[in-house]
Amino acid sequence: MEWFESWFDTPYYHLLYNNRDYTEAENFITKLTADLQLAPNSKIIDLACGKGRHSVFLNKLGYDVLGLDLSRQSIEFDKQFENQTLLFDVHDMRNPIDADPVDAVFNLFTSFGYFDNENDDKKVFQSVYNALKSGGFFVLDYLNEEYVRKNIVPESLAKRGDIEFKICKKIEGRHIVKDIKFESDGKPYHFFEKVKLHTLEAINSYATDCGFERIKIWGDYQLNEFNRETSLRCINLFKKK
Repeated sequence: MEWFESWFDTPYYHLLYNNRDYTEAENFITKLTADLQLAPNSKIIDLACGKGRHSVFLNKLGYDVLGLDLSRQSIEFDKQFENQTLLFDVHDMRNPIDADPVDAVFNLFTSFGYFDNENDDKKVFQSVYNALKSGGFFVLDYLNEEYVRKNIVPESLAKRGDIEFKICKKIEGRHIVKDIKFESDGKPYHFFEKVKLHTLEAINSYATDCGFERIKIWGDYQLNEFNRETSLRCINLFKKK
């Protein structure tokens, strides 16, 4: 079992990241869909949807949404939100998507770069390409590799209720590794996250090899222009040719 298969399926993963700003996320989604000029009832896949917060909000905006995630526990949780235009399913993003062609695929908040094998990264792009209609959009919201390398915080603590997470970050070759240690109910736990530091050029290479064209890059969730030195995010917009 790979690290993301075990860690993402624990309640501790969701506890650690429960402080994410929902208002910021909803404002981002609102700006994004407006910029893409997606018509009402457009079909969108939320790839690596987690607990479904973006899927649910997209559906509230009037879109027909399919949320996909590898975590069975997350999808079981998401099922409570389903309706005629909002569905969830367990899915490995490396595999072909069994759905009618869609208008857009969103992969948000660094839900890519988990795989050691470069062919697996390419499989994700190919899967997305095949799932899109001609002219469809692929939004890949990723970390800014150059900013991360220059601004890494080696150690930090995150308090969530009675649990204190000790987080150590380091760069190992092409990856940033986050080591996570904590105690719960008197038991010690140790998990890690490992994300590939993909360059702009590498990401674009995967995309063009599959038949995408990169339209623009945003540097944050307010959709400001991307800057290699200062941007916190690297939000890629691709279009299927």
